[in-house]
Amino acid sequence: MQKRQFGKTDMQITPIGVGAWAMGGGNWAFAWGHQDDTESIATIKHALSMGINWIDTAAIYGLGHSEEIVGKAIKGREKPYIFTKCSLVWDDKGEVTNSLKSASLQREVEASLKRLSIEAIDLYQIHWPNPDPDIEEGWSKLVDLKKQGKIRHIGVSNFTVEQLKRAEKIAPVETLQPPYSLVHPDAEKDVLPYCQEQNIGVIVYSPMASGLLTGRMTSERIEKMPQDDWRRNSNDFKEPRLGRNLELANLLTEIGFPHNVPAGVVALAWTLNNPAVTAAIVGMRTTAQVDELIPAAEFRLKESELAQIEKFLQDHP
Repeated sequence: MQKRQFGKTDMQITPIGVGAWAMGGGNWAFAWGHQDDTESIATIKHALSMGINWIDTAAIYGLGHSEEIVGKAIKGREKPYIFTKCSLVWDDKGEVTNSLKSASLQREVEASLKRLSIEAIDLYQIHWPNPDPDIEEGWSKLVDLKKQGKIRHIGVSNFTVEQLKRAEKIAPVETLQPPYSLVHPDAEKDVLPYCQEQNIGVIVYSPMASGLLTGRMTSERIEKMPQDDWRRNSNDFKEPRLGRNLELANLLTEIGFPHNVPAGVVALAWTLNNPAVTAAIVGMRTTAQVDELIPAAEFRLKESELAQIEKFLQDHP
């Protein structure tokens, strides 16, 4: 599988990586419902066997459980790159809060290293720029953790251009993880061009809009989602947005049909077509999903197909 230079880091990464959010399992604030751990581990191992060389997770996913699953999946193997995130913490009741305080981040990195069973994290990212006044303290701490040898590269997620510039006054931002998809393309207005100018590596999350653009989502499926699936409460999964989003997914299915690829691969290819995007995080929950989406690492859209998609976006803002 081809690899791409990841911004200013020393890493060459595959165009798609394993997203381990849903692998955190159910019963927490942003869960995707129940997930079988054995299946998660098998999915990660299968993705790595197919050539994918990085995994993105976060401490908050499943309140530490996703990191534990990733740690079990890579144990005893030639390790892929491991990317995880900090700044969202939880208490004994599972209530989540934001912290960018130095002492909190020190505790977080130690806990993540233990759960992942690795000696150093390849990329450590501030998950959210909250509280905003503490961005400088949090970013300074990541610089310190890099000096300690606990992390190799430092990045951020969900930052604006203004917030990126504040962090860069302290130390270069190596990577950014923004949301980016055909449903939420706003990043291309400012933050993606800025990253391209500054050679900041970009891995986008939710490129298939949390399942909306896979070609498998229906109103009936949404109604049957578990009560602890966060998508039940998302406006993207409710009318009037839902009808438009499913119509977009149908267009992607039509475009993919002659190439024998599903809508999800087309959605991924659209994000990867942006020159600022290094790679896309792909949520995978089964080995079958790996097989279905792995073609996205190589598939590229024609200009005529990109034009079809652009026309839909203009006609359905």
